[in-house]
Parts: sequence; C-alpha cells; structure tokens
Amino acid sequence: MDKINTIAIIGGTGKVGRYIATKAVQSGYQVKMLVRNPGNLTPIENGIKIIQGDVHNLQDLKKLLAGTQIVINAFGQPVKAEPLYSKVTKNVFTLMDDLQIKRYIGVTGGSLTIEQDRKSLLNKIGATLFKIFLSKLLADKQKEWHFLLDHKHIEWTLIRLPFVVDEEATDAIKEHLTDMPGSKITNQDIAAFIIKQVKDQTYIHQAPFIAN
Repeated sequence: MDKINTIAIIGGTGKVGRYIATKAVQSGYQVKMLVRNPGNLTPIENGIKIIQGDVHNLQDLKKLLAGTQIVINAFGQPVKAEPLYSKVTKNVFTLMDDLQIKRYIGVTGGSLTIEQDRKSLLNKIGATLFKIFLSKLLADKQKEWHFLLDHKHIEWTLIRLPFVVDEEATDAIKEHLTDMPGSKITNQDIAAFIIKQVKDQTYIHQAPFIAN
C-alpha cells in the first residue's frame, strides 16, 4: 500500500465519526472531513480540514476525496429516513476509482447477516427483529454488502457494530468474523479499531464484528 498521509472521513461529525477524526490526527494523519454546516461545529483538532458539502453531491464528495489515500465512511442517518447507505457507498467507490484510491473502511450494524456467519440464538433473534421492524434499512445494508462483494479491486473492510455507547475507551476490543462477541462498544474504541485498520491488512474484503 502506498504511504498514507491523508484520510477522508464521511460522517465525521457523528456519534463515532468525531472520535475517528481525532484519533486519526493523534496518530499522525491529516484529515479531510465533509461537513454540511461547518458553523455548527465545536472546536476541532489541528490537522482536520473541513470541506463544506453534502454527501449526496458527487462534486462535494470529489472535493473531499481529492488528495487522500484512504476513505473512512461513518455515514449515519435517521432510521426512519429513506435508506441511502448503498447509494453513498456506490458513489464513493466511483470516485475512488477515478482518483485511484484503494483503501476503504466502512461501518454497519451487527444485524447485517452474511453467508459465513454463525450467530448465536440471541443474535439471530436480534437480527430477525431488526429485519421485521426496519426491513427497508436492512435491505439497503444487504444491497451495500453485495455491492462490496462485486468490487474487490478496492481494499475494503466493513466493520459490524453492536450498540454504541458514548464512553471512554476501554482498550478491550473483542473481534470475531462470524458472530457478535458482545452487546455494546464505546465510540472511542470503535475509533481506535478503525484507525488501526488503516494499515492492517487482516480484514481486507471481510466484515468483522467488534465489541467490548
């Protein structure tokens, strides 16, 4: 992998994204972050460049990705909104191809079930309930997953998360490829794990579960 100096973050002002941006800067990276309303931002770390724009606008995304070597997608939306995860990911990959960016890290929920999973009964029940009550959202996440499988020329990793809590890092992160190893994880632990993946090749083209 080419030397990585600059990371593009989508969803950098969200519950997890702001910690990802801070952890990236603390780890020595430059960060570009797409923000719809910069005036609403609290003070940010030096080393973070704000790109004003909307994730739905291809030109705004292109400004964000230009000059970066990795994309971290922590895009979030209200659960009742029309699901856009697969569309955003598709647009990002199109631009990554144009700009010759090879590394992508995304996040999704632990309810996403893929072929090789061996989920516990409790986690199967949770995924089933999610499918019943948030069927459109889960269908879009499945669509995103199949899109990733069809685009293995990009070095992607999709990280599956349990319930996210706003707490200090525990530095006790459990990882598993076929079942969720816990019911929650702190947003700061997620950030640490994601930044570790910037140079770690372990989960290329895989969707690990992580938890505390």
